Amino acid sequence: MDKSSAGISGQYARSGNGYNQPNGQAPSSRRGRYRHATVRQWDTLPRTAPRHNEFYQSSGTRAYQHLQCRSVNTAQDFNALIKPEIMDDLVRKSNRFGHRYDGRNHGQYASSIKQYTSASKRPLNRTEQSQLMRLLQNFTATRSWNWRSLTTTLHSLTSAGVFTLHKPLDERVKLTQTILLSTLLDAIIFKCNQKPPARDIDARGIANLLWAMAKLVDNGQAQTPELKEAMAELLTLVNAQKDQFIPQHIANLLWAMAKLVDKGQEQTPEFKKTVASLLPLVNAQKNQFTAQGIVNLLWAMAKLVDNGQERTPELNEAVASLLPHVNTQKDQF
Repeated sequence: MDKSSAGISGQYARSGNGYNQPNGQAPSSRRGRYRHATVRQWDTLPRTAPRHNEFYQSSGTRAYQHLQCRSVNTAQDFNALIKPEIMDDLVRKSNRFGHRYDGRNHGQYASSIKQYTSASKRPLNRTEQSQLMRLLQNFTATRSWNWRSLTTTLHSLTSAGVFTLHKPLDERVKLTQTILLSTLLDAIIFKCNQKPPARDIDARGIANLLWAMAKLVDNGQAQTPELKEAMAELLTLVNAQKDQFIPQHIANLLWAMAKLVDKGQEQTPEFKKTVASLLPLVNAQKNQFTAQGIVNLLWAMAKLVDNGQERTPELNEAVASLLPHVNTQKDQF
């Protein structure tokens, strides 16, 4: 399958409570790989009144909060994202609350970057990425961040093209990407290894993180030991929470697994176990997949087989369960 159609698509509709929900198919005007480059993500809009460990927003954050409330596709909107006072405010909050800071304001800012690119119907271009990186030199994730902040931040920045390796390579941008990714991956690994297990880890975040890591590799990032360790921890969580995944998660996860293998990921016993645990879910939830989900699933299973996946009865059954839906949903592809 062509790389340009190997990702995951869908737009977001903002919701005032909980998570964003997709509002249908991606516009046909989208071009290239980015039209398939988003999944359902968390809503990070601030609540009207803070609870314990939540903080009121200072005036320094207003420049990017408004981007989450309207269409953002002009140079003026991007300039609002790169105001130095935004990062000053984030650093001040992180320093002020120390180990009690949960990262939610950083997550909101990362989400606003994603909102900008979604409205622009394209990822950051090389110039925008370079300008933004000057600000992100001081954007540091810590182990105190909660699960939602970590998953929202990595998914949003990856979706927006913050970690894409443009050519020719800018060494300053690459260094900032490396440092930022390292702090995020360290915090994710720490979160996954907490004893007793962290209670806020959920299926949606697991699916978003594995998708983001697959997209990182697809966009040119190296499979570093730290990235491999984070993926290994997440694969364990997939097996532990497999009953919690909805059709969107299943399609995203299998796409991510196939993309990782296609980019050189070793099919470890844990990896194979994860794929095997997801395939029966395809058959069980076959009537709930959208046209985009069916496309992603069939691509993923074909790519897995192309890279040595055994054609087990479960895989054959999953394919067979989807094929009739290709015909019934043919007008939606």
